[in-house]
Amino acid sequence: MATDPQSTLITPAGGLLSRTFQAFRYRDFRLLWSGAFTSTTGTWMQQVAQAWLVLDITGSAFYLGLVSFLADLPILLFSLLGGVVADRVDRRKLLLASQYTQMTSAFILTALVLLGRVHIWHILALAFMSGTGMSFGGPAYQALVPGLVKRKDVPNAIALNSIQFNLARVVGPLLAGVALAAGGAALCFGLNGLSFLAVIVSLYLIRATFVPEKTHESVLDGLRNGFKYMKKHGALGQLSVLGFVSTFCGIPLLTLLPVFARDIFHLGATGYANMMAASGAGAIIGALFYAAISRQKAHGWLALQVQLIFALLLAAFAFSRNLLLSYVVLFLAGICLITLFAAITSLVQLNVAENMRGRVMSIFMLAFRGGMPLGSLTLGYLAEQFSPSAALVIGSIILAATALGFLIASGSIKKL
Repeated sequence: MATDPQSTLITPAGGLLSRTFQAFRYRDFRLLWSGAFTSTTGTWMQQVAQAWLVLDITGSAFYLGLVSFLADLPILLFSLLGGVVADRVDRRKLLLASQYTQMTSAFILTALVLLGRVHIWHILALAFMSGTGMSFGGPAYQALVPGLVKRKDVPNAIALNSIQFNLARVVGPLLAGVALAAGGAALCFGLNGLSFLAVIVSLYLIRATFVPEKTHESVLDGLRNGFKYMKKHGALGQLSVLGFVSTFCGIPLLTLLPVFARDIFHLGATGYANMMAASGAGAIIGALFYAAISRQKAHGWLALQVQLIFALLLAAFAFSRNLLLSYVVLFLAGICLITLFAAITSLVQLNVAENMRGRVMSIFMLAFRGGMPLGSLTLGYLAEQFSPSAALVIGSIILAATALGFLIASGSIKKL
């Protein structure tokens, strides 16, 4: 990055509160955080309205999984290329292009709903379009954030970034419930389109820029060097495997939540939004917890233990038929899921060189984000063939087995 994070640093008094919100001392990080929070709130509003719309059009758990799969499929197809690009161009400009693409997708869907011409294939195509924008923006965003703060505050910045994402996951569904009642799905989609303006403005305002090193290597050679770097640093590969398993088995809990809300607990759209909000509230607590301990050691050991606990909670939610108990389990699962995600991502960011950050993060995001569509599609199919509960139990078993395997083996993760 071409800017010194200390040049825009505010020094507050010490204490637990200041340690928890350490990264907010940096102006550029505050700007990006605020813009991202507004935009992510809109995205969650769209996801809630879109999931309910898909269920209303098709009545199928499989289509819920298919929409989620196509939204994240571009991560599998383009994120490696996006990582190479993120190491060669101004990451801020790459992020801007990503935001404009996603904003356009949201406004097209708004128009289709308002005109009464929306069909399932429209939603599938636009989910893929929006995901394509994210596949290039994701590596750029992940590579940009560490340059906004000092190295010792990178885990805290990642934790606070998780807070904005999950605070939006609470606020977004609640606003979606209000918007759905007031103006239907079109209002949610339209507000999401407008929300992208916040992050676009913040990207124009931040002072940090990334000046890439001049290189004559081809894109293929750039990718090859990224894989070589990860192979040389074995812990990065293990963290990528752990990230894949955690999203493959964990995210379907949210993907299948509309089915549990409607078919098991007999709730409407507002009830589903409240269940999403309960999970998001837990995630905020989890992110705050990780932010407070971000400078402590043994984060690898923490991640593996939290994954075991999350596996148990996933099974508990699958078997629960008590609404209050399910809300509690969703809240606790939210704590575990985000603590796990923040710990894994922080460990990757702290163990990569700046000139390789875009490529390594794209490889990691390929595994981490790639687990989302594959898990949603696979467990969505299993939910259709057997039951949503059976699908989540299978995910729980895989999660527990993976965590136990890393804990028993003499690998690098538990030593980080």
